[in-house]
Amino acid sequence: MNERFHVQADWDAEAGVWVSTSDIPGLHVEADTLGEFMDLVAALAPEMLADNLGIKGPVPVEVRANRTLDLTVA
Repeated sequence: MNERFHVQADWDAEAGVWVSTSDIPGLHVEADTLGEFMDLVAALAPEMLADNLGIKGPVPVEVRANRTLDLTVA
């Protein structure tokens, strides 16, 4: 399979969690840390791909994270 799937992790400052957007049907992830986010994607994405798209075997999933830091420069 040559198809690559994508998961975007964005920091929700108001909620204090990383939240996902994805082209994997049924996948929605929220986590306190980026490490937890990655663990949840690794655990849940294969199930969503199998259940919702009938995919089996290795599948590349690209994960990108985005967070803005407001810094004070002296």
